[in-house]
Amino acid sequence: AGFIKSPLSQKRLTQDSVELYCEAIGNPIPEIQWWFEGNDPNETYAQLWDGARQDRVKINATYNLHSTSTISIANLTSDDSGMYECRASNDPDRNHLSKSPKVKWIRSQANVFVIERPEIATQVSESSGKLTLSCNVSAPHLAITGHKWMHGEKLLEQDESTSAFTSYTINGKREEHSGVYECVYEANPQIRGQVNISVPPQVVAYKKSEHGNEGDTGVLTCKNPSFPAVTTWSWYKSGHGLLENASGRYIIKSSGNKTELRILKLDIEQDTGDYFCNGTNSYGTGDATVNLRVRSRLAALWPFLGIVAEVLVLVTIIFIYEKRRKPDEVPDDDDGGSAPLKSNATNHKDKNVRQRNAN
Repeated sequence: AGFIKSPLSQKRLTQDSVELYCEAIGNPIPEIQWWFEGNDPNETYAQLWDGARQDRVKINATYNLHSTSTISIANLTSDDSGMYECRASNDPDRNHLSKSPKVKWIRSQANVFVIERPEIATQVSESSGKLTLSCNVSAPHLAITGHKWMHGEKLLEQDESTSAFTSYTINGKREEHSGVYECVYEANPQIRGQVNISVPPQVVAYKKSEHGNEGDTGVLTCKNPSFPAVTTWSWYKSGHGLLENASGRYIIKSSGNKTELRILKLDIEQDTGDYFCNGTNSYGTGDATVNLRVRSRLAALWPFLGIVAEVLVLVTIIFIYEKRRKPDEVPDDDDGGSAPLKSNATNHKDKNVRQRNAN
């Protein structure tokens, strides 16, 4: 067996995660194992397995043409610092309890240094229509070479300052820019702080007006684009009060920042009206209004019936007009073409009779 790729030494902060990768080749395909030796002088190598350290260790391995294995450790602590060893062997007796393997395990090592995470003080202040987000990392801290401000995957701003303090300014109201922002300190390892702009739910209706046919199922939807997510959704109807699933005709499905109300077998008299969706989180409540209109099942036929009626009226008018036309309105060409033919025929007959009498 031989290594194609070996794990690389890394630095990480406490509460971060780390991933080590190992790849080996041989014939037959070798087995890969992971071992660990801590920084304690009296500690010896111990094998790691999937689910070790209170399920913080995950090991994934594939054996196809050659061997690959990845070990990942989540929520790192200072006790996770030490030497990690990738071992590979394809000797048939490699795991025998009494026999010694003919070929020793080959080994590749990598150090993982887990450094205590520095404290980051964060703040959001609002003044003159502007929001100022700030981060200040506590000493002692790692050597800083720059800063970044992130909103999700979007890079907002970056610099090359070495200061422990960094800030970012947003033009607008708090309600317009709620969400999770990150201040990133460029260091080894990278230090990240989280700044939250939190507001009451800014609930909006997916459509302010919905239409449904009598007997069908009506669907009304509301969402909350702000942060944090809604913890409790509720629906009300004007003149009716709170709507609940237990009623049988109403089905409410809510998840995080979205809620949906389904109304079974729509009724024109009973279901037409305004509906209110209400969302609540730890910062307050918000609501939106959806107007529902229920149409008769024949409503879709009215345009077609209108066209049919127009055609019938037009046909009737044409028929009446043709019936009332006067005889003298018939074109003269029809009579003028036949008269000369009749006259010529009569003259020819008279001529023949005269000839017979003369003879």
